[in-house]
Amino acid sequence: MDTSRIVEKAKISKFYLWVLNVGLNRMIPFNKPHGFKVEEIREDYIKTSLPFKKRNFNHIRGLHACALATLSEFTTGFLMVSRLDPKKYRIILKTLEMDYHYQGKMKAYGAFEITDQWLQENIYDPLENNDATVVVCEIKIHDEAGNHLTTGKVHWQVKAWSKVKTKVTA
Repeated sequence: MDTSRIVEKAKISKFYLWVLNVGLNRMIPFNKPHGFKVEEIREDYIKTSLPFKKRNFNHIRGLHACALATLSEFTTGFLMVSRLDPKKYRIILKTLEMDYHYQGKMKAYGAFEITDQWLQENIYDPLENNDATVVVCEIKIHDEAGNHLTTGKVHWQVKAWSKVKTKVTA
């Protein structure tokens, strides 16, 4: 079963949401130690979590800045990839800006939403006249108590595969 079918089924089934999370840990091994989890997914929305566990701690036993930044990248990127046809479009991280507001001392959640109108205005329309476009996806991460931990601005470059020029060097 391909990933897009699992994502579709995860929108309506806890079992397939579990399958999606297991699959993501295998497909993105860098993220596995963090224990990121897709908590909820719909066509235009995703909610993810970062557990409060030793592997995600900094030197003062709070959630590590890099784990929170990676959750921001993962959350926005996963929804972008699930909304854009991967056969037509390449997305690549361009810039990641993080503002840290409050020390994370419990499980944290990130939520991100993109609408059809947002996709049209920020990706499809600009790509009609340009080879690439950069979209800024703002995501706020909160802890279980509702404290605002971070605001991330994840800049994704989106380009049609037909416009991607790669140079192979030996």
